[in-house]
Amino acid sequence: MPGRRTPGHSVGLTREAVLRAALALADREGLKALSMRRLGAELGVEAMTIYHHVPNKDALLDGLVELLVAPIAPPAFEAASWQEGLHGYARALRTTLLAHPNVVALVASRPAVTAQNLQVMEAALESMRAAGLQPADALDVLYAVTGFVVGHVVTAPAPADDPVDHLATLDPAEFPLLAEAVRAASPPGADARFEFALEALLSGLRPDALD
Repeated sequence: MPGRRTPGHSVGLTREAVLRAALALADREGLKALSMRRLGAELGVEAMTIYHHVPNKDALLDGLVELLVAPIAPPAFEAASWQEGLHGYARALRTTLLAHPNVVALVASRPAVTAQNLQVMEAALESMRAAGLQPADALDVLYAVTGFVVGHVVTAPAPADDPVDHLATLDPAEFPLLAEAVRAASPPGADARFEFALEALLSGLRPDALD
C-alpha cells in the first residue's frame, strides 16, 4: 500500500482511480464497507482527499453506477439496427452486473444521472431516433430493456439453485407437463432463459408496435 499523504495531496489520483478503488472494495466486502475513510485507506490518502474528486457519498455511488453502465452502451448502438444494438447492450449489461454482484442493488436503486451517463443516453436516443423512433418512445424502450436486465439479474438464482434442476426430479406420472417441459429445454440454464426472454421483449418493441 502506498504511504499516506497529507490532506489535500493527491498526486496521481483521479476520479476514475477513486471509483475503481471503490468498486474493488465493494466487490470484496460489499457496499456496507464503502466509506470515505475506508476508501482513503485503500488509496493511501486521507479521507478528505477523496472529496477533491467526488464531493460526497452520493456522488461516489452515482459514480459507481457510471463506471459500470457508461462503457456499455456506445459501441452497442453502432450495430446494424437499434434492435441489434439493444441485444448487445442487454447482454453486456448482464455480463457486467453478474461480474459485480455486490453492486447490483446499487444499479437497481440509483438512476444513471452523472454527466457521462446522460451523454450515453443522449447518444443512444439519437441513434434510435435516426432509425425512426420518437425520443419519448426511444427512452421508454431503453428503460424497458435496462429494467428487464437488472430485474433478471436481481431475481436470478445462483447456478447451484437453478429451479429447473429441481424440476428434473419430478414424477412424470404426477406432473406430466412439467416433466415434458424440462426434458424439452434445450439448451437448459439461466443463459438460455435470459436469451428467450430478451428476444420476446425486443420482438414487441418494433417501431410499428410503439405507434
